[in-house]
Amino acid sequence: MQSSNHHILTVSELNAEVNLLLLQSFPFIWLEGEISNLAHPASGHLYFLLKDAKAQVRCVMFRNYVMRIRLQPENGKKVLVRARISVYEERGEYQLIIEHMEDTGEGALQREYKQLKQKLATKGWFNDDHKQNFPMHPKHIGIISSPNGAAIQDILNILKRRCPHIPITVYPVAVQGEQSVLQLIQAIRQASTEQRCDVLIITRGGGSVEDLWSFNNEHVAKAIYECSVPIISGIGHEIDFTIADFVADKRAPTPSAAAELISPNKEDLIQTLDYLNLRLYRQIQQIIAKKQQQFNYISTRLQQVKFDRRLKQQHQSLNNIQQHLQYIIHHQLKEVCYQLDKQINRLKQHSPKQQLHDCTDQLEQLYKHLLQQQKQEIMEKQQKLRLLVTKLNTMNPLATLERGYSIIQDIETGKVIHSSKLVEKGQKIKIQLIDSMILSEVI
Repeated sequence: MQSSNHHILTVSELNAEVNLLLLQSFPFIWLEGEISNLAHPASGHLYFLLKDAKAQVRCVMFRNYVMRIRLQPENGKKVLVRARISVYEERGEYQLIIEHMEDTGEGALQREYKQLKQKLATKGWFNDDHKQNFPMHPKHIGIISSPNGAAIQDILNILKRRCPHIPITVYPVAVQGEQSVLQLIQAIRQASTEQRCDVLIITRGGGSVEDLWSFNNEHVAKAIYECSVPIISGIGHEIDFTIADFVADKRAPTPSAAAELISPNKEDLIQTLDYLNLRLYRQIQQIIAKKQQQFNYISTRLQQVKFDRRLKQQHQSLNNIQQHLQYIIHHQLKEVCYQLDKQINRLKQHSPKQQLHDCTDQLEQLYKHLLQQQKQEIMEKQQKLRLLVTKLNTMNPLATLERGYSIIQDIETGKVIHSSKLVEKGQKIKIQLIDSMILSEVI
């Protein structure tokens, strides 16, 4: 008997209500399972079962979503899907509408990679203000890598070719596997503590996401971030990016590129040294030429002075002084004689004996005083004359030769040689002495 107090649903209404309830309760889910009973009709849609060891669920992936996936779906393949739960109302069966599909391992690792990258970026571990500058001409290079891998062999070959003079320390580690994370952390901290190297390369060759996963570890990233030595990462191929690449002070696309990035090219260094040597040589030549020009100018001026002429002029001046002195003495003597005659005449005129005696004494005193003054003036003039002669002799270059010195010149150019750096074996020179010249050859 039908009751009027109950709302009676049709099957279609029931399926529609269940479908709506599922869509509201489970907007999107991530599901992991194995593909089974895969069907790929001409419509482009995919129909398959997603199962695990105990259960299965029907799935459909429409053509517009199928075109976006990168992997090739196949039976037995484990995948990770993002889906909506719905009900296929015509049959009353619930199913998953798949909107995204990826490989199980890669998808999980990729999500973990993105989450860690976002976390460390928020902490500021990737910021440029934390990056250390690595030396352009390192004194010691450290390499953290597998000692048996192809990557380290490439690096060692490049460093040997480009800069064989730089010492290298290898910190051997496993670059994949269970022990690799701990060994990487220990090697980084050891290099940071020892301070033996002024730059580090952390490297390994290419591989899958799983192979590179040790370099996406947060603890490894922290060791790189806290390392006091600049680190350059050269991990995998150019398209491979790891968390270590973002935390490192510099990323190189490949291990070989990392080696070239930190190693100065031997040929470039030689060219730079040759260029600097040439500049230094030219500057020295310019200084020598300038000093030689100054020397030639001074020599010319000294030759123009003509010491002999100056000496004759000083002798002439001395003669003039002597003549002037004699004139003064003669004039004073004449004046004294005149005064004497005058006094004698006065004496004769007055004829007092005492006055005559006094005048005679006075005359003698005057005469002595005159002689003393004359002698004093002559001595002063002679002293001045001696000083002038000594000064002239000091300025005379021949006096230097008289003291045992000599002048050495190049026979061909006539240039004065004042340093042993200006002569070479077999060069012919001449040595000027006070009374002769000696021709010699440098042995």
